[in-house]
Amino acid sequence: MRFLIYLLAGIAGGLLGGMGMGGGTVLIPILTIFCGVEQHLAQSVNLLSFLPMAIFSLKVHFANGLVDTKGILWLIVPAVLLSALGGFFVKELSGGFLRAAFGVFLCLLSLWQAYQGVMQIKSKKEGGRA
Repeated sequence: MRFLIYLLAGIAGGLLGGMGMGGGTVLIPILTIFCGVEQHLAQSVNLLSFLPMAIFSLKVHFANGLVDTKGILWLIVPAVLLSALGGFFVKELSGGFLRAAFGVFLCLLSLWQAYQGVMQIKSKKEGGRA
């Protein structure tokens, strides 16, 4: 049964990751909730699985002309530096805190996405551009 859950988590994470929607938003909760994986381990598994997904997905997005490289260094440089800092910092946090922080992040993200979706629908109904 655990194998099937891992397989489904990989499918869901890969599908969302391939679309650039963050496979970890699905993979981490599946691993922690349904498989009982500790939060630190689930996040590290997510990071490791992200690498091959990102490489393949980026190749497809480049081929489809969906990548704009203008100004990308302004995003990459601080992201890499702060991810290294976060990697050192995370070992000091409890798994419970990480799980709660990730949950709060997902809730806030969900509310923002729902709000943006409603505004886009409302704009289209009023004849505006979305």
